[in-house]
Amino acid sequence: MNEMASNPMPSSEDVLQPEYRFDYPKAKPNRFAVGNDVKKLKVVVLDDDVAQVFTTPEAVNKALRAFIEAMPQPQT
Repeated sequence: MNEMASNPMPSSEDVLQPEYRFDYPKAKPNRFAVGNDVKKLKVVVLDDDVAQVFTTPEAVNKALRAFIEAMPQPQT
């Protein structure tokens, strides 16, 4: 009976070469991915003290919408 060797631990030779490392700043969106019907999200990082008050995205959006309503509107 042939026994297959278990997966050996990766050696230092198995590390990716520099030419295969992904350069995130040079990344471009996938032009073949579904585009218009996908809701695009914006990610904002809150400070810890603010995140303790606004624990859900809905709470943050509600407070920001109230703030926008209270702001003076620009004269056109």
